[in-house]
Amino acid sequence: MSEFKSDLLQLLSERGHLHQITDAGALDALALKEVVTGYCGFDPTAPSLHIGNLASIMLLKRLQQAGHRPIVIMGGGTAKVGDPSGKDATRQMLTEEKLASNIASILGSFEKILRFDDSETGALLINNDDWLSKIVYIEMLRDVGPHFTVNRMLTFDSVKTRLDREQPLTFIEFNYMIMQAYDFLVLARQYNCRLQLGGSDQWGNIVNGIELTRRMDGKEVYGFTAPLITRADGAKMGKSVDGAVWLNEAQLPSYDFWQYWRNTDDRDVGKFLRLFTDLPLDEIARLEALEGAEINHAKEVLANEVTAMVRGSDAATAAAATARDTFAGGGAGEDLPALAVGAEGMRIGALLTAIGFTASNGEAKRKIAEGAVKLDLEAITDPGYLVAPADGEQFKLSLGKKKHGIITR
Repeated sequence: MSEFKSDLLQLLSERGHLHQITDAGALDALALKEVVTGYCGFDPTAPSLHIGNLASIMLLKRLQQAGHRPIVIMGGGTAKVGDPSGKDATRQMLTEEKLASNIASILGSFEKILRFDDSETGALLINNDDWLSKIVYIEMLRDVGPHFTVNRMLTFDSVKTRLDREQPLTFIEFNYMIMQAYDFLVLARQYNCRLQLGGSDQWGNIVNGIELTRRMDGKEVYGFTAPLITRADGAKMGKSVDGAVWLNEAQLPSYDFWQYWRNTDDRDVGKFLRLFTDLPLDEIARLEALEGAEINHAKEVLANEVTAMVRGSDAATAAAATARDTFAGGGAGEDLPALAVGAEGMRIGALLTAIGFTASNGEAKRKIAEGAVKLDLEAITDPGYLVAPADGEQFKLSLGKKKHGIITR
């Protein structure tokens, strides 16, 4: 039996999204009586978000599913400063043009997962540069500055971590928490936004916004954070051995995205099904109880569900078919990465790097020496081996059990 009465907090709690709430009783009561507008911010520092961001997007999805209105804040303004939370170094400054390009590239991910329309619960996408770029410095200092003390700002983890490690924290980054707090104030004024959602590392920034809004406008607003999601092996969610697991097709092929979820640790299957899919909880309980080889079915369900939500059902179907062809039939699925080498061919060491399986020719040589490289299921041990397909011929290149590609002329 849930401790909450509102559909919103019940849903967030039972799905595993709950870490901290600033005033659970008051927010629960508010969500019972009216449509609550809540927001989550995303800084467009790259042309795609990754699956670490997906945890926050799911908070907005749950908000909408429970009958409330989500706001996506694109940090076109805050990204010019850089969030120091969890960072060991100052972020690279991005140009206006690059930020605009990143925002346009990221938009599609939200449109697949959230419902954008003119209804009372239709999602909104807003760029905080719309107001942050118009701030007059002296006015900001006079109006907002008195509500922040340097003493308290120095206690926040994002600041303490950098200072404890004796790593530089620039004055511009020090202002990030003030800017994010100001976002909450503006949204509360303009959209009657009463809730900010985010990961647990954003707790300090969220509390700042709540206090600023209360002090300047006397308005009660709330904060909700989700736990930091780690895998059973202790690694942070969002990273693979090859880097970030991007949401956009341009940054990561759908087959590789699907395969990441298919390779989930047995111990994480139930948790990820609750967090990242809409499957009923009783069905999830059945799937996570599977044992032995049968747990692979649950992993395939997870991969299909998440890929369909993020990339579309066609991408999920194609990725699953490629996996079947590659692993079950020993064939070459259509969704695998492909590389044409030309009539002169290419040495297999260089080929591994060119198709993206290794980061350098040195790494390629090590993998070949380890016996991890196969061409049409035959192990290749000579890094100078020439791969030169004839016209119309294709080879299946494999690195280990999880990386496969097609080599053509």
